[in-house]
Amino acid sequence: MTFRIAILGASGYTGAELVRLIATHPQMEIAALSADRKAGMEMAAVFPFLRHLDLPKLVKIDEVDFSRIDLCFCALPHATSQEVIAKLPRDLKIVDLSADFRLRDPAEYQKWYGQPHAAVELQKEAVYGLTEFYRDEIRKGRLIAGTGCNAATGQYALRPLIAAGVIDLDDIVIDLKAGVSGAGRSLKENLLHAELSGGTHSYSAGGKHRHLGEFDQEFSKLAGREVRVQFTPHLLPMNRGILATVYVKGDPAAVHRALEAAYAQETFLQVLPFGALPSTRDVAGSNYCHIGVTGDRIPGRAVVIAVLDNLTKGSSGQALQNANLTLGIEETTGLMLAPLFP
Repeated sequence: MTFRIAILGASGYTGAELVRLIATHPQMEIAALSADRKAGMEMAAVFPFLRHLDLPKLVKIDEVDFSRIDLCFCALPHATSQEVIAKLPRDLKIVDLSADFRLRDPAEYQKWYGQPHAAVELQKEAVYGLTEFYRDEIRKGRLIAGTGCNAATGQYALRPLIAAGVIDLDDIVIDLKAGVSGAGRSLKENLLHAELSGGTHSYSAGGKHRHLGEFDQEFSKLAGREVRVQFTPHLLPMNRGILATVYVKGDPAAVHRALEAAYAQETFLQVLPFGALPSTRDVAGSNYCHIGVTGDRIPGRAVVIAVLDNLTKGSSGQALQNANLTLGIEETTGLMLAPLFP
């Protein structure tokens, strides 16, 4: 069976990544692509790297015939998705890549995103889209809320450790480096080449980053008590990739064993031999996450390093993985492409 797919917000980075992945998916056909400012344009004009594909022209959202669509990906800006999704058919399967449905408590959404939740009733049916930990709910879900790319990376490093009780929950530090595509495709002065290249800077330090809302929600739920982590992201002058260095108190060997046990059967989550550490170049353009563990010179402390591609495993690849589940397709379909190297 072939499923007809719509991608809303196809002129952004995550939209283009979805097109790249779905183009070779054996059970999906791209039936509609939407954009706002670029409506009326061909995708080949917006993204020349896709010019070999026969794709529908970009249109406004209200021009899409959703009665002919089996599943819709929403790759729209934060706050826009709530308004758009609320107007879509209630029987349409939706995978949202924005932050609009990630936080279960509308009050937490307002706290972190600075405005009231505009679709509270829809929030009640949204399933958190961290695939490996919410498979059963995603299979049965209609509205899947994709995670933040930073939040996914930190959770892959920490969830098995919290569940196994092998670390001190009151002393967790996440130091994260991210590529510039995670900031989206909109023009921003601080992302100009002359402003960004040749340097690195932290941002949203001191507990201000929005993805902390996801860490608080997921880690506290998992632990059955409040868990608050220290988290500082940094922007690197590279296009793709996230590297999270996570500092924890716990026996390094036990930390490694917990991760190995948790991910032994997971296709896309690869735990390296103890002491081996991953690089963002190892996963570029792929749906894989690599995780390494080493000890520290201070006894009883461990360092966990997790890497993934923010546009693939951190966003569009995760979205396709979730779409496969909710449509009853083999989960890995369309996602087994090897990382790009060099």
